[in-house]
Amino acid sequence: MIRIVRHAAVVLAATLALAACGGGDPLNTQPTAGGGTTPQPDATKVIIGGFDFPGSTLLASIYSQALQAKGVQVEEKLSVGARDVVYPQLQSGGLTVVPEYNGALLAYLDPENKAGTTDDVNTALKSKLPSGLELLTSSSAEDKDTLTVTKATATKLGLATIEDLAKVSKTLAVGGPAEFKKRREAQFQEVYGLTFKRWEPTAAATADALQSGKVQVGNVFSTDPRILTDGLVSLQDPKNVFSAQNVTPLVNKAGVNDTVRTTLDAISQKLTTEGLVEMMKRISIDKDDPPAVAKAWLQANGLG
Repeated sequence: MIRIVRHAAVVLAATLALAACGGGDPLNTQPTAGGGTTPQPDATKVIIGGFDFPGSTLLASIYSQALQAKGVQVEEKLSVGARDVVYPQLQSGGLTVVPEYNGALLAYLDPENKAGTTDDVNTALKSKLPSGLELLTSSSAEDKDTLTVTKATATKLGLATIEDLAKVSKTLAVGGPAEFKKRREAQFQEVYGLTFKRWEPTAAATADALQSGKVQVGNVFSTDPRILTDGLVSLQDPKNVFSAQNVTPLVNKAGVNDTVRTTLDAISQKLTTEGLVEMMKRISIDKDDPPAVAKAWLQANGLG
């Protein structure tokens, strides 16, 4: 019995000595009311993933550099692939954080869901996500479909919203990807009463088609830098024909702690569609390196 007690005392003393040396990971603990610490999810290394297109690479680099500035160890996998590749890796823990687009993610998880607003999309998402994944704060920044016109057309016809097109759509040609008519014609008619004179497949050259006059209305993504350089006007969509596509951090809960959450939420509070357009101009037109563009944005917003 005496030997057992002495052995327990030695073990206790060794444990206390290790604790006094501060051998724990500071990212893996948080203060308690009594001044001690309680375990937090292991965030010793956060693996940042992204989709294989420039806008996602930019956002993943913003997340990565902001976390590194907070002392978080980061591994970057900035161009993993499409969502059907990225999402399973996030579930398995092969990735920790991905900059997502909430509407596209909902369409992936629940293709029949018709949620349109940011709040409705996020509410639907939270019921569809597995317990191991968590949606953090959405930014106001969106990379989404729009109906866009030139500034001259907007001024001449008095256009500010898609609803305004109803009075003139029969005189206008609309352009977009080849499948755009199939996906949207009935919806535009039902929701906004639009009947266009002609549908033109313009693929990636929609901005050119607008400028040449081949079409008067075009399907342009909201972060396309041509909106900025060509002075185009994206019409507001008050009835949410195009669902919300807010940039939103999606995380594997087991791999993040409060430092990661608060850092990513701070980015979401600052990120805007206008800011994304400006950054994408620097990348797509000025040919600046995405990490350099990310760093400049973080410094300008007091986050880097």
